Amino acid sequence: MLALGYISTSKTQLIGTGTKRRITMSVTARPHANIVGSGPNGLTAAAMLARAGWHVRVYERNDAVGGAAASADVFGDGSIVDMGAAAHPFGVASPVFRHLGLEERGLEWLHSEYPMAHPFEDGPAAILQRDIRKTARSLGIDSTAWRLIHRGVVNSIDDYLEQIMRPLLRFPNRPVKMAQFGMLGSAPSSWFVRTAFREEAARALFTGSAAHANTPLGHPFTSTFGVLFSALGMTRGWPVIKGGTGALVNALTEVIREYDGEVFTNHEVTDLDALPPARATVLDITPSQALVMRGKQLRELPEHTVQRFQRWRYGPGVYKVDWQLDGPVPWADSRVSHATTVHVGGRAAEIRLAEAQVNAGRIPDRPFVMVVQPQVADPSRAPEGSHILWTYTHVPHGYKPATKDRDYVADVIQAQIERYAPGFGSKIRAKKVWDPAALEEWNPNLVGGDIAGGAMTGLQSLLRGGLTLEPYRMGVDGLYICSAATPPGAGVHGMPGAWAAHAVIADQRY
Repeated sequence: MLALGYISTSKTQLIGTGTKRRITMSVTARPHANIVGSGPNGLTAAAMLARAGWHVRVYERNDAVGGAAASADVFGDGSIVDMGAAAHPFGVASPVFRHLGLEERGLEWLHSEYPMAHPFEDGPAAILQRDIRKTARSLGIDSTAWRLIHRGVVNSIDDYLEQIMRPLLRFPNRPVKMAQFGMLGSAPSSWFVRTAFREEAARALFTGSAAHANTPLGHPFTSTFGVLFSALGMTRGWPVIKGGTGALVNALTEVIREYDGEVFTNHEVTDLDALPPARATVLDITPSQALVMRGKQLRELPEHTVQRFQRWRYGPGVYKVDWQLDGPVPWADSRVSHATTVHVGGRAAEIRLAEAQVNAGRIPDRPFVMVVQPQVADPSRAPEGSHILWTYTHVPHGYKPATKDRDYVADVIQAQIERYAPGFGSKIRAKKVWDPAALEEWNPNLVGGDIAGGAMTGLQSLLRGGLTLEPYRMGVDGLYICSAATPPGAGVHGMPGAWAAHAVIADQRY
């Protein structure tokens, strides 16, 4: 597994996995680190450095920490809405979250009966279960194909996660397995499902997972997402977090403060020279933001870093709608009510068309909608008699609705859900709409509404941070980047922060 415990030196005692001992060195004798941005990667980097003996200071522009892992009461009734990520197949599998002991600090993963459901208008839903055999048996004629495709990853999920949650350009510990996975996942999802499966249930179930790539499903490597997300669901599940994703943020913040770190909110950093002196500065921001930030270190960026950041491209945005309902969603197939995550998009061909339209700059009439029903696993999310539904769909990068059609996409999302849950509209009490501009205003890392920190197309989907062996180092002593634009990429798992902290400590032995 990922080596997250560091070798002790004569000057400090570096903390390894599971250790409860505290750093006893005085704050003035410890190296200092500034962390700009308090998303899950910035907080993870700060927590790792704090445990390793550094005095860390975290700076957040908003009045609450967490970035896209924050939760809030957006309806004013005491309900808990996840502002960004809501279901966590990678979070529950994250080695750094285990290493930091977040579950000992109140983090609790909650699972529904089914990790994910994919409803249809003209038949029973396809159901992803936390068991490959049960999932395969439910897929009829495609049972054997489903099992053969996913068996290798499911049976060795820890080995694959160890490789996937690290920079790709490092030589893999298990090259044969990664080569096999690469061959399996390199195909375009649209071709793969037509070739591998004979019936719609398996095709759509796989395609819904592949659509998390947020790129046309005819592109190479989109099958990687289909295999990996499905395998995670059948092993680790797709849990929600008790009390909202913000509980994970609270646990990370507790680690930082336990080791005398400091967290400053309402403190926007636009000039690194305005920060206190530090041996290391770690930026939880995207490349375009780094290029417009001021400071001596940024003026000294080498040309290859500047060019790498200038080449960085952003992908489609998302349009998010949170719904306050007076009861559960009335799904036509009642089993869908037992899944926290629901992929609403119909047949595989419909999803493929919708994602292609988004990437061509159009709003689909029938979009692919990601749905999370948190109360299926966590009844504490809303007061009695109230239900929260979390949804988003992909839209063109930077999409701006016309004034007269401000809620057009929200209406399309509602109509799409209504196809599979007749009567959904009658359950709605209120909704909160977040178009790409609103998302970026709230969190500048979501450039144009892109929640992945950069486009998931071409080599950029594989080489997060660009073609470099040092994706976390910015080419100036003491300056690092740890956002989702670095490996292993998007998701609330903290691994970019963990690897950036690893680079800091490797460079700054004291």
